[in-house]
Amino acid sequence: MNQWCYNRAARVKSVLLSTKLSWCLLALPLVGCTTVPTNAHDNRLNNYTPKIKPEDFDYDPMDTPIARCYTDELKSGTDTSGATLIDDGTSAFLLRAAFARMATKTIDLQTYIYSNDLTSKVLIGELRNAADRGVKVRILLDDYGTKSDVADVMLLNQHPNIEVKVFNTVRNRAKMLFLPQLFMDFNRLNSRMHNKLFIVDNVAFITGGRNIGSNYFYPETSANFSDTDVMFIGAMTKYATKSFDEYWNHKLSIPASVFPKAKSKRAMRKLERKFNQIQTRSAEDARSYNVAISLAQREFRQKRFGFSWGHGTFIADPPSKVEMTMSEKEAYRGEIIKKLQELWSTTRNSVYVSAAYFVPGMGGLEHIRREENSGVHVTIVTNSLSSTNSASVYAKWEKYRKNLIKSGADIYEFMLSAENLRAKKHGRARQARGFSVLHSKSIVFDDKISWIGSFNLDPRSAYFNTENVAIFESPEFAEKLRNMIIDDTKTSWHVTLDGNFVKWSGQRELDSKPHEYYHSPDTTIFRRIWKNICKLMPEKYV
Repeated sequence: MNQWCYNRAARVKSVLLSTKLSWCLLALPLVGCTTVPTNAHDNRLNNYTPKIKPEDFDYDPMDTPIARCYTDELKSGTDTSGATLIDDGTSAFLLRAAFARMATKTIDLQTYIYSNDLTSKVLIGELRNAADRGVKVRILLDDYGTKSDVADVMLLNQHPNIEVKVFNTVRNRAKMLFLPQLFMDFNRLNSRMHNKLFIVDNVAFITGGRNIGSNYFYPETSANFSDTDVMFIGAMTKYATKSFDEYWNHKLSIPASVFPKAKSKRAMRKLERKFNQIQTRSAEDARSYNVAISLAQREFRQKRFGFSWGHGTFIADPPSKVEMTMSEKEAYRGEIIKKLQELWSTTRNSVYVSAAYFVPGMGGLEHIRREENSGVHVTIVTNSLSSTNSASVYAKWEKYRKNLIKSGADIYEFMLSAENLRAKKHGRARQARGFSVLHSKSIVFDDKISWIGSFNLDPRSAYFNTENVAIFESPEFAEKLRNMIIDDTKTSWHVTLDGNFVKWSGQRELDSKPHEYYHSPDTTIFRRIWKNICKLMPEKYV
C-alpha cells in the first residue's frame, strides 16, 4: 500500500512538473513581449508627469453653464441635488454626448467595459471634440473589461487635454499569458473596477449599470442590456468627483503613456480618419444625430428634464479592496454593504428590487424572511435563465428562489424577448432584435429612498469587485423608479409555487394569452443541464 501511494505521488509530481514545463515552453517565445507596470511605484513611471493637474479643477462648478440653468434650485448651502431617470439606452447615449458638448471645464469618465465599437468611437469622438475646445478630460478604464492594448480610447492619451489611465493592469500583455498570470495573481486579477461614472464640470454626473458599448445604448444590437441610469445635478456631484479622484490617484491606476500601442502615431492618424468617416459617412444620419443632441440640450436649458429634487450621497468601495487578501475580502463590510443593511433594516412598508444578478446568500434570505414577517413586502425582478448572460449566477439564484417565494416575496424573471414597455414608451416596437438582458441594479425603499449604481446583489460585488452607488431621498423620484420596476414585472415571468413545483406564468406579448411553464421558459434542455453543472461552482466566484 505504501509503495502504491509512493508511486501515485511520484506520478502526480511528474504531471505537475510537466504541466509547469508546458507553461514555461508556451511562454518561452513570449518572454520578450511587452510588459507594463502593475502599480505606480514602478521605476518606469519615474518620469511620468500628469497632464491634468489639481489646478485644472480650481473653478466654481456653480459658475458653469450647466449649473446656471438651475441657479434657483441649486442655491449654495442647500445641499440640494436633482435626479432624472434615464430608462432607455438611446437617451443614455444622447445625454452623455449632449453634456460632453455643454462641458466647459472638465469631464471624468470611469468605466468597467469599453467595447471599442462604433458607439464607443462616437462617444470618445465627443470627448476629443470637447478637449479640442480646452476641456480637460480624464478617462479611467478597468484593464480586464477594456482589452486596453487595442482600444481606440487609449490613443486619446496623445491629446494634450486628455489623460487616460488603466486600473489593475495585467503585467504581460500577450493574450496567451493572461490565464497563467490570473492563476499566479488570482486575488488581484479576479477583482475588477466595476464602477461607472460620467462627470461633467464637477456639477452633473451619470451613474448606473451602463458600460460603454453599443449593446448598452442601442436596441438594434443582437443582445441588448435593458439597463437604468440616473443623471444627478448639484451637491451630490462632489462625492462622485471625490471617489473618482481616489481611484485616479491610486497606485493601481497606470498611465496609458507606458502602453506602447497607445503611443502609436500611425494608429492615432487611423483613428482620426475613423472619426472623420463617422462624421461624413451619411449626411442624413449626422443631421439626425446633431438634431437629437441639440434637442436634448434645449430641453435641459428650458428645464424640461423632469428633475426631482432632494438630498443624497454617492458612495464607493475603496480601490484598495482589489489588493485585499481572500480572507480580508470575505470579511469586508464596506460603506456600500453597511448602507444597504441600514436602509433595509429601517424600511417599514415595501422594497422593490431590480437586480440583474441576485444571489442574496443565507444572510440575505433570512433578512427578507424577517422583513416579510414584519409586514415589509419585497418585490424582486431578476433575469430568467433564458435572458441571463451568466448561467452560473442563475444557478446560485435558483438555490434561494423557492424559499423567497415561501417567505411571501413577489418574484419575477425577465423574459427573453417580450415587447418591453420601456421600448414602447420610446416609440419602438421591440427593444432588441435578438434578446434583452436585464442589467439594472436598482432598489426603492418605502417609496422614498432610491438606490442605483453598479453594485449587483451578489458575492462578486460584495467580495471582489469595486462598486459605486448613489442614494437619493426624494418621494417623487422614488415613485418614478418604482414604476419603472413595476413596468418590468409586466414583461417578466411571475414565478410562484404550485405545491412544491416552481411555476412561471406570463404573457409573451402584452395582448397575448397567458402561458404557464414548469421549467424555465424559452430554454433548451442543454441550457438547463449547463445551469445544473454550474451549481458545482463555488458561490463566491460566480
